[in-house]
Amino acid sequence: MDALLRLPIIDSPAMWLVYGGVVVLAIVLLARPVGDGWWARASIGLVGGAAAGLVLFLVANAVEAFGTDLPLTVGFWAAGCFAAVGLGVASFPRSRPWRRVVAGVAVVWFLVSGVIGVNAYYGLNPTLGSLLGVVVDAPIDVPQTGGSTAAPAQPIYTTWRAPEDLAAAGQQGTQNIPGTQSGFVARPAGIYLPPAALAPDAPALPLVIMMMGYPGNPDVSFIAGVLDQYAADHDGLAPIVIVADQIGGTGSSQDPACADSAAYGAAETYITKDVTAWARANLKIIDDPRYWVIAGYSNGGGCAIKYGAAYPEMFSNIIDVSGEEFPGSEDVSGVLATIYGGDQAAFDASKPVNIMSSASPGTYAGTTAVFTAGSEDPGFVAASQTVAAAAQQAGMSVTSYVVPGADHLVSAITGGLDEGFRVLYPVLGLSAP
Repeated sequence: MDALLRLPIIDSPAMWLVYGGVVVLAIVLLARPVGDGWWARASIGLVGGAAAGLVLFLVANAVEAFGTDLPLTVGFWAAGCFAAVGLGVASFPRSRPWRRVVAGVAVVWFLVSGVIGVNAYYGLNPTLGSLLGVVVDAPIDVPQTGGSTAAPAQPIYTTWRAPEDLAAAGQQGTQNIPGTQSGFVARPAGIYLPPAALAPDAPALPLVIMMMGYPGNPDVSFIAGVLDQYAADHDGLAPIVIVADQIGGTGSSQDPACADSAAYGAAETYITKDVTAWARANLKIIDDPRYWVIAGYSNGGGCAIKYGAAYPEMFSNIIDVSGEEFPGSEDVSGVLATIYGGDQAAFDASKPVNIMSSASPGTYAGTTAVFTAGSEDPGFVAASQTVAAAAQQAGMSVTSYVVPGADHLVSAITGGLDEGFRVLYPVLGLSAP
């Protein structure tokens, strides 16, 4: 089963097999004797299905069902997918039993191909398991070399000497981080160990705790890819990363809105207590807020700025990539009712802008925050700039960056993280100022 869940479904043989199956099934459905009104039914099925797909696409955008406008490419996929489904449905009447079986298989196959096609366009779920919200365990050995240490007397880059046999890239894997204090049931966290952490005489390194979007998975590959590039340019130095699961469950059936609640569990306590305690006990990291980064993308970006604002004694560095203006901003009424039990004051108090505005002067002295969003993602650009302005007003050192040509997808993640670490590398002592 794990092998199936690890099956690559983007730019892979499996993806092209699915697309090839679409062509074969469509040919089989179309190849039948002329007569009995077949071509009329087929035409109605194709046109009607395409129209239904287009209507669903337009309605989804009109009601903002996904929190942001779906791109036109998704509309084309919806129209094409439902046109094929319409052809399958039109194949049932006046058909032999074997054709009805083929038509039934084709309808399911067409729907699956549509999902895989849209997923490939977004590029966020590279495997079947990630598409289904299932994190496949890939345990990574965490070198136990004394756990966390105090801040170094000098920047790391000035004292580190990379060995000749240093690994060319870091290692990625998973670890189960239990909800010891929170009771929160999280999926396995993604772990990234940079090349320097794999060396025999590894230095204590900065820590990044990152959170991905909703729905989504604690996938470490995106940030690992960015940091491998930075490590290659800095003698193997990069932060150790935990991509923690702030969603829980299957990653698609609930949104805890970065808070503790009776409905979905103590997500905030999990990240700020359990994950941090596990990191101190198991990773060779610098145990100092100046070397800790709270980071996130989309839903996780909203969490990152919330936790960075609420826990400045824990995190002196924040990377908010395409983040929400506040956790729950995409479903205000639902979050107010489900997470906060209708308590508007409690909901308002949880919003990062309000947390920062109510903080005492000097609270965020020494805090560095980077806010990014894609240029083709105007709603999140506005949210990013609103929160960035509030962070600057509160006393943080702020960088606000719009990723050229990026939307709310992979280009926004990698472009945003690249800018974030460009700013933070010297702050974390990993490169010269």
